[in-house]
Amino acid sequence: MASTAAVPFWRAAGMTYITYSNICANLVRNCLKEPLKAEALNREKVHFSLSKWAGGKPEKPILRSDTPGV
Repeated sequence: MASTAAVPFWRAAGMTYITYSNICANLVRNCLKEPLKAEALNREKVHFSLSKWAGGKPEKPILRSDTPGV
């Protein structure tokens, strides 16, 4: 029983909720004044390590980042 009424505007625009949420979060971060803006932008960065497995044991982990140049 699908209804075409009350479709969320982000869905009507062809976005997922995650995409819409990320756009809103970026807008809010960019509206902040310093030093809160710098703190919020630093919290946005993501770092993780990646380990390949060989012979049932992990190899040396590789540090990855979603920010270029880090």
